[in-house]
Amino acid sequence: MYRAILGQSKWRGDGMDIAKIGDVISFKRDDISHEGVVTGIRDNSVMVQYGRSKEKDEPLKTVVNHKNYKIMKQS
Repeated sequence: MYRAILGQSKWRGDGMDIAKIGDVISFKRDDISHEGVVTGIRDNSVMVQYGRSKEKDEPLKTVVNHKNYKIMKQS
């Protein structure tokens, strides 16, 4: 388990950087690609806001494992 230390870069098992809060990432849900903004970081995953619900006018949020996304734009 990796513990965050301020000022040090975190990395995933595949050698890629872990997204930071505010980064835009790309991920798949039900074989549909989505892009969203990272709103939180955990040891094994990130929390992402990727749109708004038209029915409830609330943000669409999900949790994505570090293995299952690509960083599209760093904040």
